[in-house]
Amino acid sequence: MVSAPQSTSPDLNDIVFTDWVERWLPRAWRPYARLCRLDRPIGTWLTLLPCIAALVQAAGGLPELRRLIVFSLGALLMRGIGCTVNDMCDRDIDKHVERTRFRPLTSGQLSMRNAVWFLLGQLLVCGSLLFFINEMSRWLAVAVLPFVFIYPLCKRVTYWPQVVLGICFNWGMLMAWSDTQNFLPLAGIAMWLGAVLWQVGYDSIYAYVDVRDDRQLGLRSTAMRFGARGKLWIGGFYAATVALWAWGGYAIGLGWGYQLGMVAVAVHLGWQLHTFDLQRPDRNFMLFRANLWTGVLLVAAALAGTLI
Repeated sequence: MVSAPQSTSPDLNDIVFTDWVERWLPRAWRPYARLCRLDRPIGTWLTLLPCIAALVQAAGGLPELRRLIVFSLGALLMRGIGCTVNDMCDRDIDKHVERTRFRPLTSGQLSMRNAVWFLLGQLLVCGSLLFFINEMSRWLAVAVLPFVFIYPLCKRVTYWPQVVLGICFNWGMLMAWSDTQNFLPLAGIAMWLGAVLWQVGYDSIYAYVDVRDDRQLGLRSTAMRFGARGKLWIGGFYAATVALWAWGGYAIGLGWGYQLGMVAVAVHLGWQLHTFDLQRPDRNFMLFRANLWTGVLLVAAALAGTLI
């Protein structure tokens, strides 16, 4: 086990060395669990919750249990695949970043060869889910793979890698509509675009944690592009998110309960902006995780809109 150094300043390392992975999993399994982020499920929830909301909207109520299971497994596996690819590409960079310095590949807990085999295994299991969705959704699943593989490279060439990440994370919303209704309505696409902009906003908050390290390494992010105007930019993305989600719900005929949920989403995102501090990376880490509640509110709004 790698031990974290003692420090009086906030430790931004994103691995907890006393968690369930350390206590319950065999030693040989731990690096793989951490590589695909099983120990940090927030990313899986941020992938899954918008997808569940889309399943509810497309079904006009509770989705089929079979479909819910398939999409839940897909969110878990695709998030793991994306994290594995990311860490493979960034293994020589992560050791210089405070937040990522103890990840399995960069710290030597796992070899590149074993990571490749693990990635292939995840792809194989995820590919088996294609048998349980319709043809249109299969093509959409294949179409997102290039975005998954180019995302880690984007931070080297553009200040907007968060846009590519938002496309990947929320792609399941499009598949939820296509698998449920066998087509993509304009309102469904608007909902997806809103989720992409939401992710650009909250992942920019997250990116401010790494600004100092990224600048030294010559990497780029929206946080570096926004600079001191971060609140203004992120506020704009959040406002566009609420507008697109609100219009999408209206366009598909969701009831007033959905719009009430949008008010709750707007209040929560407003609280994030109020709390956001460019000089407090530890606080920004907390705000990133708080977006779990944005996803919960979106699902609750979708359910309320189909019932009320």
